[in-house]
Amino acid sequence: MNSVLFLLSDNFVYFYSLLILITFIMRTLLRFPIGKLLSVYIIFQFVIFTPVSLKAVNDTPPLKTGVSENFIEYRGKIVDRKSGSPLAFASLKISGMNITTVSNSEGEFSIKIPKEIPDSKIIISFIGYKNKTVLLADLKPDKSRIEMEPSSVELPELSVISKDAEVLIKAVLEKKGENYFNIPTVMTAFYRETIKRNRTYVSLSEAVLKINKQPYTSNKSDIAKLYKARKKADYSKLDTLVFKLQGGPYNSLNLDVMKNPENLFTEDMIKNYEFTFDHSTYEDNKLIYVLNFKQRLGNTDPLYFGKLYIDAQSLALKSAVFSLNIKDKDASASMFIMKKPFNSRVYPTEAKYRIDYLEKDGKWYYAYSRIELGIKIIWKKKLFNTNYFSTVEMAVTDWGKGTEKSSDEFEKKLKPSVIISDEASGFSDPQFWGEYNVIEPEKSIESAIKKIEKQLLKKK
Repeated sequence: MNSVLFLLSDNFVYFYSLLILITFIMRTLLRFPIGKLLSVYIIFQFVIFTPVSLKAVNDTPPLKTGVSENFIEYRGKIVDRKSGSPLAFASLKISGMNITTVSNSEGEFSIKIPKEIPDSKIIISFIGYKNKTVLLADLKPDKSRIEMEPSSVELPELSVISKDAEVLIKAVLEKKGENYFNIPTVMTAFYRETIKRNRTYVSLSEAVLKINKQPYTSNKSDIAKLYKARKKADYSKLDTLVFKLQGGPYNSLNLDVMKNPENLFTEDMIKNYEFTFDHSTYEDNKLIYVLNFKQRLGNTDPLYFGKLYIDAQSLALKSAVFSLNIKDKDASASMFIMKKPFNSRVYPTEAKYRIDYLEKDGKWYYAYSRIELGIKIIWKKKLFNTNYFSTVEMAVTDWGKGTEKSSDEFEKKLKPSVIISDEASGFSDPQFWGEYNVIEPEKSIESAIKKIEKQLLKKK
């Protein structure tokens, strides 16, 4: 699917409506698979009527009142034991269950546990550290501090490992059907997208979704359905333009490179890259191979560079952290930008990606992904440029085996062209999420919500 960036003219927003939609067919990006992962249109939309207040979409019955009586929420921070440094995107899962979440970029977490399982344990894992198991009884409802200890196992010499890194990545692709879920899975996931203009947050959108995750051996696409969504946006901060992302959770699902290897590299595309071993690491005393990859010298196409973390025992991809090479501004822009304002130049300033997998009973599954995209607009005959920065992240918080009946529940699925910010309402309800697990917001996001609310109140 295509993730679409909208730039909407703000000069006509408060009148009555005329919609002009200009879309161009994207040229086939056979050499640039990243285009399938996150491609961008710039579309002018002139709106001539008073904006209509958007309502939250909720295809399922609302949560019962008093739902907070059915669960206990725990908040805290995950840090390195010695330095106290926060551990971003650490995985948390409830022992014996499929309830999971991740810490945010500041190491903070929030997890909601049903009251009927008070004796459970939380298992925290992070690459390079020993797993930490914590009894719920030992956790505080708020401000718990969980200290992680680095793995102290002596690393093997590189000569012990195969020196051919390219052979290793081919083995990872070949074992996909063996290592990853081969049955339909229904997942609950929390989704968040943020947009900043220069350094100021101007739009925040969040959603809880149900995902019909297809087997990793299947060519069928994953399907998403919206449960609850909310947003907060201050369009006055967007100056003359409004920035929107199209595609929503499908951007995150397409980042599942083991389900969609064509979005990173297939065996045919491996020849474009150079793979080398980095220093291996451990997670809970389990060996993790670390592979660096980058495009080969002489290849000037906008490809990728980054690191792959591979479980040494199963040869399953555990994590991938990579970026797009955007040195060639025009070529990289062509992968994102379809149409731009006539009086401007538009190009990406950064494109970063992260995908994490978790293992359960010998099978691995999509757990968390994050996309960071920067866009610069250089205006002709204007002194200042405009910079937009967007972060899209999604975390699986619960999952179970899919059935034929569960597939019927996705008749009202989200379209690949969905704009989550248009499917949501405000942040007024502090208990909005009820029992659903979410990613704890960074302090900057919490602050942004408060600032935007104040700005909107002043205008009323």
